[in-house]
Amino acid sequence: MSEVEQQPADEAVEAQAAPEPELVHGAPVAWSHGQQVVHVTQADYLDVLTALKADGFDACMDLCAVDYLAAPARPLPEGVEPGRYEVVVNLLSTTHRRRLRVRAQVPADDPVLPSLFDLWAGTEAMEREAFDMMGITFDNHPDLTRILMPEDWEGHPLRKDYAVGRVPVQFKHPVSSR
Repeated sequence: MSEVEQQPADEAVEAQAAPEPELVHGAPVAWSHGQQVVHVTQADYLDVLTALKADGFDACMDLCAVDYLAAPARPLPEGVEPGRYEVVVNLLSTTHRRRLRVRAQVPADDPVLPSLFDLWAGTEAMEREAFDMMGITFDNHPDLTRILMPEDWEGHPLRKDYAVGRVPVQFKHPVSSR
């Protein structure tokens, strides 16, 4: 008889190891609406994305930033420390016909990530938009300037703590047809 068979039922259940968490290049994985989501740290961002490019993810479909100021306790895999900001990268492998989402936590006190421009040149404008609207800086970006707002604009309009201003709108009454 094996040891497991000799143990009482409760001990046998405890002896079974918990399933290993799913990892992609050392980063924890979650699933959302049937899509694989890889959670990378700020330090591992470029290394993991470089490895994913080598795995056949030949197209970066989207890159955007999210401000979680109002939702700091969002669900994340175990071991992933939430940052105020998150950069979300959606990748596509045309060879393997797969999509993959990468979420990088970015802290408020150091909103910097390496640029993906050398991996996917199409991220140039997307990183500029994330910089312009959220203030996330992308190291080694070829032209990290504002893309939507005027160069002299102060602040980043999509941040949750950005002061909402008002521009008065003047309405005119329609001309009466009577």
